Parts: sequence; structure tokens; C-alpha cells
Amino acid sequence: MAFTPPPSEPTRHTDPQAALEQVRSIYNGQIDHLRRAMHRFVAGETLPGHVRAFYPYVRIRTESAVPQELLENLGLSYGFVAGSGCFETTLTRPDLYANYYLEQFRLLRQSHGVDLEVGVSAEPIPVHFSFAENDHIEGTLPPQRRAMLRDLFDLPDLHGMDDGIANGTARWGADDPLPLSLFTASRVDYSLHRLRHYTGTAPEWFQNFVLFTNYQFYIDEFVRLGHEAMADANGDYTAFVEPGNLVTRRAGLPADTPGVPPVGGLPPPRLPQMPAYHLIRPDHTGITMVNIGVGPANAKTITDHIAVLRPHAWLMLGHCAGLRSSQQLGDYVLAHAYMREDHVLDEELPLWVPIPALAEIQLALEKAVAEVTGMRDGELKRIMRTGTVASTDNRNWELLPGNEPQRRFSQSRAVALDMESATIAANGFRFRVPYGTLLCVSDKPLHGEIKLPGMANQFYRERVDQHLRIGMRAIEILRAGGSQRLHSRKLRAFDEVAFQ
Repeated sequence: MAFTPPPSEPTRHTDPQAALEQVRSIYNGQIDHLRRAMHRFVAGETLPGHVRAFYPYVRIRTESAVPQELLENLGLSYGFVAGSGCFETTLTRPDLYANYYLEQFRLLRQSHGVDLEVGVSAEPIPVHFSFAENDHIEGTLPPQRRAMLRDLFDLPDLHGMDDGIANGTARWGADDPLPLSLFTASRVDYSLHRLRHYTGTAPEWFQNFVLFTNYQFYIDEFVRLGHEAMADANGDYTAFVEPGNLVTRRAGLPADTPGVPPVGGLPPPRLPQMPAYHLIRPDHTGITMVNIGVGPANAKTITDHIAVLRPHAWLMLGHCAGLRSSQQLGDYVLAHAYMREDHVLDEELPLWVPIPALAEIQLALEKAVAEVTGMRDGELKRIMRTGTVASTDNRNWELLPGNEPQRRFSQSRAVALDMESATIAANGFRFRVPYGTLLCVSDKPLHGEIKLPGMANQFYRERVDQHLRIGMRAIEILRAGGSQRLHSRKLRAFDEVAFQ
């Protein structure tokens, strides 16, 4: 017998704010039920049955597609469904996603003029996803009682949280509702918990513009700039958050400033696998930077999870091998195409799928390089090459017998090679997150210029600061242009979900 919260009937709303408040009410009630039951179980009580709670859902029913003239007036690539029918999605963490949900609800009303139906779904909330931050009461259970959790509570069900919607492989029956979002609520919760583990910071502090790097030197410089920004009482950023949720607030900021985390946190005893750092703006349009380390597996892992936060853009700033004799150490490479030899996304995104360059990102990066370096036109072309970037899963590709990869790289017209950029771009394409890549040539293995300690140290000193400032300036340019322009139709499928 299931032990569930009291049943409630679906409600219909014409006001997006009222719909959001109902989502919040349902979610909080369901989570409270799970937490109370868990506390009773930890205290040794016998529960009255299998404890179950369920995510809220939002649903719309529409009889027709959005008129073409309205779509043109909206100028958006999201916020509407592709045709008539019933569409729904489950929702989680309205405390974290309140502004995002409110915007999606508003656009659905604007596009279709139909009621927003909110109710309790049939998707169970895994008990692990009901714990508050740093609340790990299950850890106090003896082994015998811990083994009973599976029988008394719902645990994460991986069959219900795959990426079939995002991959375009999910199929529905004739009477099934179609999705409104790329991710179900449990898939979102799964990634939120993974982000804490991998990055050492809470999902709440992630910003809508993300920089990825594969070198700690960039992080060291970002930390320096972050603390420098906190000393500027008139700056745009209000807080800087480091692993361990270690918060530094901007100088002179009143303690009760809304949207700013309180000072606190502790440095972790050891850095997490992919530490994240956040320069915060109250509207979440600040900058998050993550050291993803080396390799396409890390690049896929972190972007799989950050994607549920629906960032406005993510950019790769890293080092690469220059493949052309005309390149010099320290030159930049702006990727306009990707050769995918990383293989980590072969199952989710077939190799025959092209990964296009996005004009808004390319222009912002090129403009940022020009502004930060002070170079224009011919001068700029001497230090920045635009071309294909190849990404490999074999760090020692140049040692393979016969150097077969070199022939393929030449045939592809690649100008640079790394291990992460194609993965980050391909996952951006897959999850509809605008992406871009600006790399810096740190060695030229085909021409005998390999990394040596002295050369590397001089290179890092000269280039890391400039490269990072270019990435941050590119984000400022993208932010000023407006986030809606970034979410291009290039990234939307034929029968695309409504949520951005």
C-alpha cells in the first residue's frame, strides 16, 4: 500500500505567476511528505506503506499551430509548440527555476492563449532528491535499515531519465502527451546532484554564461580577477563563489542585498574533479568558469549536467596543438568547424550530424580578440586563425604507427587539435546551448615544437591573462546583445519542445 500525500485536482491558470505558485505549492508539499517520512524512518518508526511523492507537471492543450506572422513578430526560436495536441512536462526545484519557469509559462500563454494546467504527475520523486543541501540523514542509518530504503522509498530510476527527448530518439504513442521540455524533472534533479559532486559548488551559483578550460592556469587567473572584482565597490559583479561554496561579497555591499549569497563556506580539503568558480550578478548573467581537466569524457560529463541549468552560452578556452607551419606558439584559433574523433557522443549524436558555427558567438569572440589585443584586420589575421578544430580521444595520437591521424587531419583541413572542444560544441548542439571555441596554440608536434618546461612557463605567463580576458570580454558582448538572440533556430529540431 502506497503512503502518499492527500490527492489534489489539477488547476487551470491564465496568469503565469499563479501557475508558478501552484507548481511551488505542489512541489513543496510533496517534498515535505518525503522528508517527514524519512525522518520518521531514521528515528526507527514503522512506516504505513511504500512512501511515494510525485513531481508537479504543467500541461497545455492547443488545437492549432502558432500563426506564422506571430512567430515572425516574436522573433524567438522557442516559447511555442509545433502543432496541435497535448503537451506537458514535469517540473522540479521551483526555488531555483522560478524565473525560468515564469518566462516559459509567459511565452506559452503569449503564443497559444491557452490555459496552463498544473497538477500532480505520475513521476515519482526519488527520496535522494528530496534532501536539502548538506542534509544527509540517511548516513546515520545502520546497514540493515539502510538496506530497507529500496523497499520503502522510490530510488532514482535511470530508465525514466534518459536523454531521448534531447537526442530526438524518443517515441510516443498516439494518446501520449508530447514533451514541453528537453528534460524530465528527475533528469534535472539527477544533474543538479551530480554538479555538486563534480564542481564542489551548489547549482544555485551557476551563471548563465559558462567558460570551460582544460588548464588550472586559467582558473588561477580567474580567481585573481574574481577577488579583484570584489574589491571594486562600483563593479558589476556582486559575489565570487569558489569550491566549498566559499563566498566573497563585493566591497561595501549591504548585507541584505537580494540575490547575493551570504558570506560563508569553507575551502574543501581537496579540490573536486572539475572545480567551478562563479562571478555572480543578481540576474544570473555573470560568469561561471570550470576546469574540466583533460579529455572528452570530462567534457561530456560536465556539459551533460550543466545543460539542465539552460545557460545562454558556453565557451571553450584552452590550449591546442597547432597543425600548420604558419602558426606560432601563442596564436589563437577560432573554431568554425569541428572534426569529431573524440567518440564519446557517437551514440547520442551520430558523426553525420554537422556542428555549425553560430554567428553571434563567432562575431563576439572575434571582436573580443580585436579589442583585447588592439589588433585589426591584417594584424588580427596574423595572430588568429579561423578553421577546423579536430578533437581526439588519444592524447598521444602523434605516436601511432604510420601516423594515420595526421593524414585524416590534413584531409579535414584542420588547423588545430585538442581533446575537448568538439565534445563541448557537439553537446551544445545536442542540448540547444549556444557554443563557441577559442583556443591558444601551445605546441606544434608536427613541426618539432613540443612542450618543454621553460617554453611552457613563459607561454603561460604571456598568454593566459590575455586569453582569459578575451573570453570574459566576449561574454560581456554577448550579454549586451541580449540572451534571446543567442538561442538560434539553428539549434532547434523540426518538432521542437517549447521550453528554451
